Amino acid sequence: MGGGAVYMIAGRKIGSEYLALATLSTIGIGVYAAIKRVKSKQPNPLVDSPPINASSVDEEAFIQEFLKSAEADENKKNH
Repeated sequence: MGGGAVYMIAGRKIGSEYLALATLSTIGIGVYAAIKRVKSKQPNPLVDSPPINASSVDEEAFIQEFLKSAEADENKKNH
């Protein structure tokens, strides 16, 4: 087996297989970082939800309870 292509980089001989591994690793790390950034930017429904404008305390309590049960149902469907 021949040694394959060898490149001179910064005065050192570097094999093509090492350049390929470095390239694939760099791309993999970049994709991982991009995916991680997208996941962290997803909105938080508890923080980003609009305020509840209820006319009474009972109505506000009913809305809060309804939202909790709807989120629980959604979590059951997703898992």
